[in-house]
Amino acid sequence: MSKDYFAHKADTYEQNRDRVDNVSNIANTILAKAHIEPSMHLMDFGSGTGLLLERIAPHVKKITAVDISPSMNRQLSEKRASLNCELEIKEIDLEKQSIDERFDGIISSMTMHHVRDIDAMFRRFRELLKPGGFIAISDLDKEDGTFHSEDTGVFHFGFERDQIARAAEQAGFSGVEVVSASAIEKEDRSYPVFLLTASL
Repeated sequence: MSKDYFAHKADTYEQNRDRVDNVSNIANTILAKAHIEPSMHLMDFGSGTGLLLERIAPHVKKITAVDISPSMNRQLSEKRASLNCELEIKEIDLEKQSIDERFDGIISSMTMHHVRDIDAMFRRFRELLKPGGFIAISDLDKEDGTFHSEDTGVFHFGFERDQIARAAEQAGFSGVEVVSASAIEKEDRSYPVFLLTASL
């Protein structure tokens, strides 16, 4: 996924009210479902412009933002001074590269449908977590392909909840739970969004 699919969208990404509201709902669900402490160092996978991490930032010590898009990372970098935690930005493709660091938790919003092999990604998440670490991964419920009207490197039209829960379990996570987190209204249709939480 080397192409920057979001180059033309980064500058206006946060002007979409539905997108902002969706991430706010996801963040609130993460804060309700995941055990987050002020000393924690989290990774935000597919951090984009930082919509999710800026809402989690007041509750943790540090967040490492991981995103493949240079344009999105530039937008996030401009927010650094306004964030309520330490921020590190890593411009890497986590499907092909890893990080020589371990995290207390991994959060993610609307990124897994851009990942070709979700089983491998859950295994990568496990490698990147400290013992007892958690994941809080949000994405679309299974849909018919109408959610994306343009090519942004989509490999999955959402996920069946039992399918993605099983992928997390097979990667070695326990206490897997999938709950409703939000819904995105688009062209008179509603696309449900889930949050998967689990721990090592």
